[in-house]
Amino acid sequence: MSNRKRSLDREWDAAAYHRISGPQVSWGAKVVSRLDLAGNETVLDAGCGTGRLTATLLDALPTGRVIAVDLSENMLREARGYLAPRPKAALYFVAADLANLPLQYCLDGIFSTASFHWIRDHARLFRSLFTALRRDGWLVAQCGGGPNLARFRKKLHSLCQQAPYSSYLATFEEPWFFSDAETAARNLRDAGFIEIETSVEPAPTAFADAEHFIEFVRTAVVHRHVSLIPDPVHKRSFLDVLARQAENESPPFELDYWRLNLRARKPA
Repeated sequence: MSNRKRSLDREWDAAAYHRISGPQVSWGAKVVSRLDLAGNETVLDAGCGTGRLTATLLDALPTGRVIAVDLSENMLREARGYLAPRPKAALYFVAADLANLPLQYCLDGIFSTASFHWIRDHARLFRSLFTALRRDGWLVAQCGGGPNLARFRKKLHSLCQQAPYSSYLATFEEPWFFSDAETAARNLRDAGFIEIETSVEPAPTAFADAEHFIEFVRTAVVHRHVSLIPDPVHKRSFLDVLARQAENESPPFELDYWRLNLRARKPA
């Protein structure tokens, strides 16, 4: 794999993501509230991004530890800066692929939100997470799932087949995997997990205007698509078309998000 391809697969505009990730933080805060923590556990923040939810985890673990993992060096750099005032002894950063974690039998729990759908092989992902957990360790996570962004993705796919964008994107495969609840449960079970709970819920997310819609979509949804369009005029027009389509929908500028909730435990 070339260095450019590796960069496309893993890197983000982390500063922009930190600024626009309100929806992800809102969803993630609800997932954090579901954690039953004693306060002294070692917990993995799987796909920590820029650290906004990592901070919440640290607050809930006054005598514990958080291992913040992300594949993106840009995200980790932003997270280190954001979390710099935190006690260093309680927080560790690791650049790693969640589907191939360099951790074994050392975690009390794994928390994740808005990350797993960027990994297409969930069977491999769940085996990696299972191995990283101690006996009786837990997984509580949320990611895109079910019909996530189905309406938006249909329009996106159609646009990618149209000139001038087709010369860049006609054969580009979607970078996501949005599992349904049943498939997620089966993959968790096959990895060895027990006490499995999976469900899908709607989370429609609206934006005030075209400017905010474009900034969010460019940064959090189609950044890999846009990175493949070298012409700045075509890049901008690609985003403008998506915004015009969204403006004509009811309600306007709304993304049809669905979240997949995951809960499971490793046998004692």
